[in-house]
Amino acid sequence: MSNETKTVAFFGASGGTGLSALKHTLQAGHQCIALCRYPAKLTAIFPPETTANLHVVEGNAKNAADVAECLLKEADGSSLVDEIVFTVGAKPILHKLTLDDPSVCRTAMACVLTAVADLRATKGATGRPHIVACSTTGVSKHGRDYPIALYPVYGWMLKVPHIDKNAMEHALRDSGETYTIVRPSLLSDGETDKPIRVGVEDFKEGRLSEAIGYSISREDTGKWIAQHLLLQKKADYVNKAVMVTY
Repeated sequence: MSNETKTVAFFGASGGTGLSALKHTLQAGHQCIALCRYPAKLTAIFPPETTANLHVVEGNAKNAADVAECLLKEADGSSLVDEIVFTVGAKPILHKLTLDDPSVCRTAMACVLTAVADLRATKGATGRPHIVACSTTGVSKHGRDYPIALYPVYGWMLKVPHIDKNAMEHALRDSGETYTIVRPSLLSDGETDKPIRVGVEDFKEGRLSEAIGYSISREDTGKWIAQHLLLQKKADYVNKAVMVTY
């Protein structure tokens, strides 16, 4: 892993995958900035007196001005952060097969991209952050990336979140920024020691390697993001979609 200290901005880190990625990035000694509507959620987990390398900003990921507050390195105020971890999501409303905010991912990603562009244009900010965005399996245009037995779930129950994730992916891919899109299989809870299989997809060339599975935990997904995309960025994953599963 690299010994270089990075500055990483987190959007959606108050729970699940984002919280796990934040935890492992902090443990590695990197500087982290996290946007949170309710900062007490994070400061209760990471007390300021024991976590000096975390700066929590109160705000909403659907507000570009709030997002911009997280995107400059505190050391000089003119350089963009090195990495951006985007794990924004909505709560499911199961009996309606929808979400409490069906467009949250595309809206928040638009704010991230707008804020990056505005900081370059108005403040002369330099740098090219690597944007890691958490999406899902089931949205690929290059063939099925989940077990056929889960077709009723993917083809019927998850239509609304998939529309949002797909729109988010397209916005990021068309932005000209450097990115990796992480597509976990169905998410469960709990960090484990299970081996993680990885498949890679190029948006022009198609599927480069396969990893089809039923599930992976939020905590293991976040840990994988920290270890393989933040602490040690692999060139094979840049500007690609990466499927992760057990």
